[in-house]
Order: sequence, then structure tokens, then C-alpha cells
Amino acid sequence: MSQPLRLVETSPNLPARADVVVIGGGIIGVFTAYYLAQRGLSVAVVEKGRIGAEQSSRNWGWCRQQNRDARELPMSTRSLELWDQFAADSGEDTGFKRCGLLYLSNDEAQIAGWAKWREFATTVGVTTHMLSGREASERGQATGRAWKGGVFSPSDGTADPAKAAPAVAAALMKLGGTVHQNCAARGIEMEGGRLSGVVTEAGTIKTRTAVLAGGAWASSFCNQLGVQFPVATIRQSIVRLAPVEQQLPAALTSPRVAITRRPDGHYVLAISGRGRADPTAQLVRFAPQFLPMFAKRWRNVFPGGLEGIRWGHETRARWKLDAPTPMERARILDPTPDPAGVREIHRRAVDLLPVLREARIVNTWAGYIDSTPDGVPGIGELPQVPGFILAAGFSGHGFGIGPGAGHLIADLVSGAKPIFDPAPFSPARFRGSAWGKVADF
Repeated sequence: MSQPLRLVETSPNLPARADVVVIGGGIIGVFTAYYLAQRGLSVAVVEKGRIGAEQSSRNWGWCRQQNRDARELPMSTRSLELWDQFAADSGEDTGFKRCGLLYLSNDEAQIAGWAKWREFATTVGVTTHMLSGREASERGQATGRAWKGGVFSPSDGTADPAKAAPAVAAALMKLGGTVHQNCAARGIEMEGGRLSGVVTEAGTIKTRTAVLAGGAWASSFCNQLGVQFPVATIRQSIVRLAPVEQQLPAALTSPRVAITRRPDGHYVLAISGRGRADPTAQLVRFAPQFLPMFAKRWRNVFPGGLEGIRWGHETRARWKLDAPTPMERARILDPTPDPAGVREIHRRAVDLLPVLREARIVNTWAGYIDSTPDGVPGIGELPQVPGFILAAGFSGHGFGIGPGAGHLIADLVSGAKPIFDPAPFSPARFRGSAWGKVADF
């Protein structure tokens, strides 16, 4: 496991019926269920393993507007408001705080890019402070070096991946929703040309609406329905260090490494965009659609090994509804960290902040990031399967925008006015050219 994860008690009985079944207990799934339950709908979350145990607890914990793709910015802005509101409404602790995010760089082209983004951000009410060389060096004084420039986004912040999804699940159950762990969804039933039930390993829940928030498993699940959902999972490694006496920035990134302080004082280290693409049948199938992304990020995405095949989340095989599926054989995706990547992450972090040389490595972990060809999630009903809502492909951004995504999905399901425009996230766009806009992040 990535780190100690809050335990969520499983609801005792699988309901025979529900207004909505949410497949997947990560941050997107539980926030979707929470907002549905707030509207008085009966909702059940089915999770093949533990709540929040995959990528929702294996990420940096950043909740940011800064440098978001324009399509995601409305979702991230509303998400920050909803993180605050959730704590006030539920009394549950996600560890969210607006600590501000600090970006430092000596790359003039990168600084110019940040300045260009700021010009756009001011038109939509986002506060971003461009830092001069002197200001960047002062804010980054813990690095002991001079910087040409930077950015400080004061209203952005972090939440605790070890607490967040379980906290939302707990709030959901207070509202009457149910949570079923170690209960994989194997498929769906159809009646009259519409979804009529979700088949799980523990039985079938009758429903007319299901939300697939399956993360790295979403594409293989869609394949069971005859739907092609292009996803490539990237295996990213993370390093966690013990606390140090010197107070360091809560969230700092440079072109070479990112460092985040957890509420318990530990520091989480990662390299933005760096990971391994483990070859699988699914990756080969969708490779042409990912060529633009890989071409743009070839310096950070490297060929992987057999991890993807071993875990089975990218299988192209069809499975039966009355027999164990790959999801039941791999309850929690816990891939091996990349040893070379771990060494490089640690080396860069110590180079950036020498005081970290004193901190021992507590543990390392890896997770699979479900990426779409354009780096933006797919959210919306699948026309091939009326009543089936896709909510996946968050491309490493899903944790921070979990509240906004969950609220939007609840709007779509309940027929309420969407909290923001859902059009940019329509799954229909994946039928188009792969050579569209690739998100910058």
C-alpha cells in the first residue's frame, strides 16, 4: 500500500435495488455518490478492493487551478470551493487546505509559458502571482539557490490522499448510501434497450443508471460492453520521506522534481509526467491515438515491463458474468515502483532541497494513471448503452478535481443544471482524430 489508508466499514447488505450504482470507490466515484445521495437518491458504491486504495491514495494530493488545461479550469475552480464546502457540510476531514502552490524555474521559455497562462487565467477570475527572480528566490530560499522566476497560486492547495476518499465514503453512508468493498462489478444487464442492473460478484443490483468510475480498469470494462474507450495507463513512482526539522514549502515544484508536505509532516516526491508505459494488448490497440501524447512527452514516458500484463487491468479478453474476473484476481493495483525512477526522484529532490538528505526514505510506491489521448477525462452517457455514464480517464488530474467531477456527474444523472459545461468532456470526442489538442500539465 502507498501509505496508511483510513479504513471504511463495508455496508452489511447488498441492496436489491438502487436509483444509481457507482462502479469504483476512488475519489471520483465516492464524490459522485455523495452528491447523488445529497439529492435524495438511493445510491450504492461497489468497489472490487478498498475505498481509495488505488490511484486516489497514490497521487501528490494537489488541488490546483494553476496551469490547468482550459477545458478543466472551470471544474478545478469549482472543486476548490467544494473541498471547503464538503468539510463544512459533512464534518469529515479530507486534509484539504489552501496552502498555495509554488512553482520555480530557471527556464525562460517555461516562465514565459506560465505568464501566458496567467493572462488567460485573469480573464476567468483565477489569481496567480508571477514571481520575479528576486521574489522566486525569496520564496524558494530553502533551495539555497537563485531562480529566474516562478509562480505562486495562493488559493490552490492540497488534500490528504490517505484520508480523502474514505472521508467522502463515510459522509455518503451518513446520508444513507451504501458502500460495498471487495465486491467487483462484473458487468451489466439490459432490458428494453436500456441498462437494468449491475452484476457484481455478490449478486445483481437492479438499477436504471450506473456510473463507471473505474480508473485504470475502465477501458477493459467498457470493452465488455463492446465500447472502445482509448486509455493508456502510465505507471508512476512516488517516494515518501520522513519529516525534517526545517519547515519547507508545503507544495513546491521545479522542472526537475515536485515535493509535497503531508499533514503528518512526511514529504512526498515525484517527477511530473515521468512514468513507464507497460506494454499490453490494450496499449498496442490504442497506440495510434496516443502517438501525439507520447511524441510530446517522450523525455519522461519510458517503455515499461510486464507489470501491466501481470495485473490484468488492460486485458482485451472478454470475461463471464458468472465467474471470477481479472478485477477479483487483482483487488488492488499495487505495481512495483521503478527502481531507476525512485533513485532519480530522490537524487533530484536532495539536489533541490539539500536538507532532505537528512530524511530517511520511509517507503516508495507506484500507481497506474489512466490517461486519455488528449489528457482530459471522458464524462457522459454512452449512447451505445443508455443509462451507463462514463467517468474515467482523468489523466493524473482526478484527485484535485474530484469534487467538481462528482458534482457534474450527479447533475447529469439527476437532470439538474450542470455546475459547468460538460461538453468538453463528452466521450464522443474519442471517435475523432488523435491529433487534437493535448493537455498541458
